[in-house]
Amino acid sequence: MPPGKVLQPVLKMKVDELFLCWLSESSTQTMLQDCLQRIKMPGRTETDGGDAGQPGPPLAAAAPVCKPAVFDSLGAPSPAPASTALPLGAAASPRTGPPVRGTRRSAGTRVVQTKKEEPLPPATSQSIPTFYFPRGCPKDTVNIDAVITKIEQTFTQFPHERARMEDMGRVAKACGCPLYWKGPLFCSAGGERTGSVSVHKFVAMWRKTLQNCHDDAAKFVHLLMNPGCNYLAQEDFIPFLQDVVNTHPGLAFLKEASEFHSRYITTVIQRIFYTVNRSWSGRITCAELRRSTFLQNVALLEEEADINQLTEYFSYEHFYVIYCKFWELDTDHDLLIDSQDLARHNDHAISTKMIERIFSGAVTRGRKVQKEGKISYADFVWFLISEEDKKTPTSIEYWFRCMDLDGDGVLSMFELEYFYEEQCRRLDSMAIEALPFEDCLCQMLDLVKPQNEGKITLHDLKKCKLANVFFDTFFNIEKYLDHEQKEQVSLLRESESEGPELSDWEKYAAEEYDILVAEEAVGEPWEDGYEAELSPVDQKLSSLRSPLAQRPFFEAPSSLGTVELYEYACEDEDLQPS
Repeated sequence: MPPGKVLQPVLKMKVDELFLCWLSESSTQTMLQDCLQRIKMPGRTETDGGDAGQPGPPLAAAAPVCKPAVFDSLGAPSPAPASTALPLGAAASPRTGPPVRGTRRSAGTRVVQTKKEEPLPPATSQSIPTFYFPRGCPKDTVNIDAVITKIEQTFTQFPHERARMEDMGRVAKACGCPLYWKGPLFCSAGGERTGSVSVHKFVAMWRKTLQNCHDDAAKFVHLLMNPGCNYLAQEDFIPFLQDVVNTHPGLAFLKEASEFHSRYITTVIQRIFYTVNRSWSGRITCAELRRSTFLQNVALLEEEADINQLTEYFSYEHFYVIYCKFWELDTDHDLLIDSQDLARHNDHAISTKMIERIFSGAVTRGRKVQKEGKISYADFVWFLISEEDKKTPTSIEYWFRCMDLDGDGVLSMFELEYFYEEQCRRLDSMAIEALPFEDCLCQMLDLVKPQNEGKITLHDLKKCKLANVFFDTFFNIEKYLDHEQKEQVSLLRESESEGPELSDWEKYAAEEYDILVAEEAVGEPWEDGYEAELSPVDQKLSSLRSPLAQRPFFEAPSSLGTVELYEYACEDEDLQPS
């Protein structure tokens, strides 16, 4: 599709947004009200001024002749002018005819002259300051020439003034960027195609970036995005993350296992979009990047040698837990799982109706779900994080989408009862007496406290500090029973604890990682029946327990290959040892 057709609706939306912002200004409202009053009563000023020098009847008779010309062009007159015109017309008589015509000409002339002398709308619009900066607010303190001079001096240290990938760390520092911007800087200057970048080409690229982008978010998006776009898609992060995998000391053990590079990169990309892309559009904008902590975490990559300390996006231990959980469910190891596979998660804790909703396309992307009834590893990342931490905004949106059967943005009592029925049946099968739906509904309404009685909205759940209890009540039997054993006061105390408390996801990942390491240490086979020596994930456990250990996954490590995402195409072979 030509770029113009893509950008045209976006431009229209932005123009509409700017118009609404201008229309909401108090000065704009005052100006419009003043203009509206003059349109309604164009001869009011002249009439008031003429009352002192001329008799009342001749002036009164002039108004009905002038006003229809204005009202006919604007539509039906408003009530105020009509009430004024009625007594003026009644006072007219044939004896006042000649003076009326003379007065009408002079009054009409004064109205036209007054409008020409007061160009209020242009003067007001010119006084509106610039308030929208999509690429960051320009800063007068940035000396572009000084930055370029420093970059040119750095390039003189390289042979033929050409920088290779391993030299880009010094170039990034000369640009005033964090160390791990070196990959995006190198690729944006064309180094990925030629293997090196010249000083002239890099300076031209960076000068243009500094002139057009005025904050870190705009610069980062500009470096990674495809030409003609103003957002970041998932594929745009691959070169940046591949450089992190290749060069970060906390991931040195992965150099000999290139087959797992794409799995780790896919996991990090999904976590980035899970946290940053709040619009669920699949496209990260500058505004979303500014509101997130992603760029701060990128800067911490340089300072933190232990990659597992960066738990928000880059932790390898978190990736390891996610991939192991997926491997257990993916029995045929085609990197796709169906509804029966996903139902086995956590010993069938999630209800069948909720599993069906996940596979309905409410929270998944791509055609695999609709055509083959399967979800990819990327979709599983979203599922697992949402399942283990139901307190984050994205997870609340995830499960709200699943429970909102008709998509009207409200959870009705019918939808709540639809999911609770299966919970009751499962409790009966466990010889546990279930609460009647009416009693459970009263508890949940007291818990959420919705603004509108009988309707629970997404906003209500985000305000509620116990959204996890609400969701587990309707589709996770194990966690529902766990919550029932705790008092609501203790649950609130846990949710309101102050300080750097670990999130539910971080607690889960740490516990599961310890369990996986312990199982590998004692040589226990996996529960799915596969032998430990046939599992590449199981082979990796011992090296993960000691990050300094450099032993390979396989006997013959292969060279680094091209990274591909597995959201939509997962036809690669299983990861089996050679």
